[in-house]
Amino acid sequence: MRIVAALGGNALLQRGEHPDASVQQHHVHDAARSLAELVLAGHQVVITHGNGPQIGLLAAESETDPELTAPYPLDVLGAQTQGMIGTLLARELTGRLPGRTVTALVTHTEVDPHDPAFEHPDKFIGSRLTGHQARTAELDRGWTCAHDGADLRRVVPSPRPQAIVELPAIRALLAGGVVVIAAGGGGVPVVRNGDSGLLRGVEAVVDKDRTAALLAEQLDADALLILTDVTHVFARFGAAHPGPLVTATPEQLRRLDLPAGSMRPKAEAVAAFAEHTGNLAAIGPLDDALGTVLGTTGTTVRTAPTAAKPGPKALPTGPSAHDPAEPRPAS
Repeated sequence: MRIVAALGGNALLQRGEHPDASVQQHHVHDAARSLAELVLAGHQVVITHGNGPQIGLLAAESETDPELTAPYPLDVLGAQTQGMIGTLLARELTGRLPGRTVTALVTHTEVDPHDPAFEHPDKFIGSRLTGHQARTAELDRGWTCAHDGADLRRVVPSPRPQAIVELPAIRALLAGGVVVIAAGGGGVPVVRNGDSGLLRGVEAVVDKDRTAALLAEQLDADALLILTDVTHVFARFGAAHPGPLVTATPEQLRRLDLPAGSMRPKAEAVAAFAEHTGNLAAIGPLDDALGTVLGTTGTTVRTAPTAAKPGPKALPTGPSAHDPAEPRPAS
């Protein structure tokens, strides 16, 4: 099978952790073990990853660097995170896959310059802020901040991906048996001049899950995996006893009340891939990528209902997944 596996940025640097290199190396070490199992099982694998915590850290450093006359733009910072996370993953995977070539490719993603997302920033980046820090950043740096659960974080525009610039290169690398790391952080966001064809970076961050779905579809992948720090998608999210879903259709996923800043874009991505291709899509734990493919863990998404696989009992989804006496949780 050809598999696109997308790692959440928070899976490599979890909420509340110090953003030290050693912390991220530890998580990459664990992720590489899980990803290597896919390759050793005979699958052709393309890996992509999030970068929300990492690009936020670099942006904050750039904003306060006294040596700079202006901070680095987000597109350049996104490329930096691709290099940083890509090299950590490539080194770990190379050590676990003797005889195989692993390559991290800086990847650009075309977006529409007129995408309404530029007027409505909603993509969280960076670490949590206190109320005072958020107000100061808004006044002094022109940031937009919003609540991510109980925390305040910076939000930036997140236009929809339209095309993967390096798609031919990724195809060629796969044909040569290379394990490819590409489109990290959703890809470096660029717009193309219609007359000259030149690319120009834009101040935005492309959603990693949307780009992963587009990449998987354009690569004719047999499966899209979104690997994160939870084992399943949960119905009744936020309730005292949330219910894990083992199977779902795209329609059922879309009816769930899921957090906009975390699980909702993942659910939308796998739903879109399943609908457009009819192939396997799944959301599962970062430490068991192979189990997510095999259906022994995670939430499997298909265009038609399938029999429940071994694991937690499948629960009804959509509005019926919420007890009538139980208030629906806020997304």
